[in-house]
Amino acid sequence: MRQTLLAYTFLAIPLLIMIVFIYYPIGFGVNLSLYKYDIISTKEFVGLKNFSSLMHDKYFWNAMKNSILYLAVVPVLQFLSILLAVMVNADIKARSFFRLMLFIPVVTPMTIVALTWRWIFRERGILDYMLFSLKLIDDPVGYLSNPKIALFMIMFVTMWKGLGYYMMIYLAGLQNISQDYLDAARIDGAKRWQVFFHVTLPLLKPYIFFCSTMSAIAALNVFTEIYAMTRGGPNYATETMPMLVYRWAFRYLKFGYSSAAATLFSIVVFAFTLLNFRLFREGGVRSYYE
Repeated sequence: MRQTLLAYTFLAIPLLIMIVFIYYPIGFGVNLSLYKYDIISTKEFVGLKNFSSLMHDKYFWNAMKNSILYLAVVPVLQFLSILLAVMVNADIKARSFFRLMLFIPVVTPMTIVALTWRWIFRERGILDYMLFSLKLIDDPVGYLSNPKIALFMIMFVTMWKGLGYYMMIYLAGLQNISQDYLDAARIDGAKRWQVFFHVTLPLLKPYIFFCSTMSAIAALNVFTEIYAMTRGGPNYATETMPMLVYRWAFRYLKFGYSSAAATLFSIVVFAFTLLNFRLFREGGVRSYYE
């Protein structure tokens, strides 16, 4: 009885914290989405009017498009992370040094990373100087001022910072794979690339599922790098849904309207998470060998 009570106590404490700081704010936000509220005036119940207005709001659909487009980071990031993990898992000299250097961006605060890359990407900045020196460009490039490429430059920063984090997770997965599977495949005549695609990758499925889910959620909720680098500009070309919700809520005080947008976007994030569960539900050693 004492052990059971202790177990429930350990479960209850974090659950209480989650109720106060996660579930209650979610419920409060969903409820607020049914009202017109700007802090100054009294809340006015409008039902589903906020949601109806969002369906005809060009800024909402632009932000939704940018957020979905940001998901393009996920497959590239996961593929490169797996490749890096394979490389640093090999028996090479100074591999601990390479692991450390690749992991340093992970522990660097995103604000510092974003501001540093904004300085690198500015017109006539260090990147332009290097490209001029190599005679690859003739005129300055507006990496963050050109609406056609600004979002992709921020996506690159997100990918650059996340590589080391996911690399370490995949590295742990690679080191948990029994050498017997790899040796058996080589004895059967499998080439190195065949071993990688037909043995290593299937055995990494649980790790790919976790990393893909986490990176997809992070990509959909990206905010800090966009706020620090472009504030959603130029011409809303880099404004994602979290940035839009922030702008409507704290710049224009449209708390009900922004809550409705956040509620709809949360449903989209949840749907993508379920999709990941469906794609990788058969992951692991057991499904591959059965």
